Order: sequence, then C-alpha cells, then structure tokens
Amino acid sequence: MVDVRGVVRASPIQIWVPLVALWLIWGSTYLGIALTLESMPPLLATATRFFAAAVILAAALCVFQDPRVLRVSIPEFAYSMLMGCMLLGVGIGTLALAERFVPSGLAALLISITPLFIVLLRVRSGDHPTLLTLIGVAVGLIGLGLMVLPGGTIPRTGTDGDVVLWSCLLLASSFCWAFFSWQSTSYPLPRNSLVTTMYELVGAGALLLGIGALRGERINFGEFTQASWNGWIWLVIASLIGYTAYSYLIANAPMSLVSTYAYVNPVIAVLLGALIISEPITRDVFIGLTVVLGGVVLVTTGERRS
Repeated sequence: MVDVRGVVRASPIQIWVPLVALWLIWGSTYLGIALTLESMPPLLATATRFFAAAVILAAALCVFQDPRVLRVSIPEFAYSMLMGCMLLGVGIGTLALAERFVPSGLAALLISITPLFIVLLRVRSGDHPTLLTLIGVAVGLIGLGLMVLPGGTIPRTGTDGDVVLWSCLLLASSFCWAFFSWQSTSYPLPRNSLVTTMYELVGAGALLLGIGALRGERINFGEFTQASWNGWIWLVIASLIGYTAYSYLIANAPMSLVSTYAYVNPVIAVLLGALIISEPITRDVFIGLTVVLGGVVLVTTGERRS
C-alpha cells in the first residue's frame, strides 16, 4: 500500500492483533507499577525492568532469527536510542516519579491527553483528520474525565506544590511521547521492529539508571516485598510485548488509531483494580467507561474511512 502517514500499510488483522494486545497489556501496567513501587526505588526498578526485557528480546532474536539482525547502522542505533530515551525514559520514568504525589486519576487523565496532541500534530503538518476522528478524541477525553476524576481524590504524600509540579511534568511527558511517536516515521529506524524495540529499551534503561544513581536511589534486595517482585516481573513481560507492538504499530497504522490505547488503558486498569484488589466500580466510573468506548469506536471508524 502507499507509504503515507495516516494510511494503513498492513492488513486489518496485522493491525488489530497488536492493537488489542497493546490495549490489554499496557492497561495492566498501572497495577504493575503500583505493586513495584511498594518497596522498590522508582527509577532503578524501571531501568532494570527495561534492561531485563532488552536482554530477553536480544536473546530471542539471536536464537529464532540470526545474531546478525542486531547489526544496525550508526543512524539507526542513534535514533533507536533517542526514541527509547524520549518515549520510555521520559514517559515511564516521569510516571514512576509522579505517582508518589499526583492522585492516580489525575495522572491517568494527563497521560491520556496524548491523542489530542497527536491530532494537533497532524493538523500542524497539513494532515486533516476526519470529523469522526476529531469527535472521537473529544468524546474519549470526556469519558476519561468522567471515569478518572472521581477516583483521583486518594491522598498522596507531598505538598500542593509537589502535585502541581509533577502534574505539569506529566503533561510535558505526554507531549514528548506524542511528538516523538509522530516523528518516528521520518527517522532511520531499523526495519525490524523487534530490533528497534530492543535498542529503545537499552536507551531508556541507561537514561533512567544514570538519573536514578544521581538521585541517590539504591537497590536493597532485602527490602523488596513479594508483591513488588510480582509487579516487576509482569512489567518486564509487558515491556517485551507492549513496546514491540507499539513500535510495529506506529510504523504501520494511523497514529490516531494507535493512540486509542490512551483511552482504553485506564478502562483496563479500572477493571483489573476491581478484580484483583477489590476497588469499587462506581456509577461515575461505569458511565465513563461507556463514553470512552464510544470515543474509541468513533476514532477507529474515522480512521478506517480515511
């Protein structure tokens, strides 16, 4: 198919399988992060999670494909590392730090504004999203507000200034994620999306390891709880599958369609919270879930027509 931004270059089944996997797996990471942060330092735990996923992925590539597949050009290596630092390092690292102060509902809402940034970037570049896409983005944001704001009153340690500061940083990290996802199709990344993901994980891990060390974070295995280990192990698995699916999708699917993960992930997070740690699903949450799903239907319909 024609290689134009916003036009799907893969078959529908090649888009929907990784997209649904992205919805489900990344939605579960909110619970995984919460469990990990129970006793592990935020940045070092995230860095080691990325390194572990990178090692497993590199080993799998060597065994099932060919060790030579890891050979990339200098520009491909540099841009893969850049993408890893800007997407995973800044995005997930900021989230791990912010959740110490920012209410979970507010954090989810700030992160989920990513699709709006994507649409604005499309308009800025001369692209014209369909009316259904624009309406779907608006509906999705309304649904998120209905769903997460009522649940965002859980107190966190820290002053009001901490909450404001980290809320602004979360918003900035959402824009960073949207911008570099948007720019990625113009970067000379490896043709193999698994190789791209592996180097992105290494770049993000190196960045967060350095920042974590500068912040004075230390690893003390004796302090880690079983719940934190369970969360960390699941996040490693989620890194492998989720970021591989995302790297593939941003190269082969419309960005407005890919960015629907930002709507669906909080839905999955709420449902898992109810099933695993018995968090109540209130009327506000139920209404929000319904509206969010409506927004996703509008976005996917609009992108299919385009």
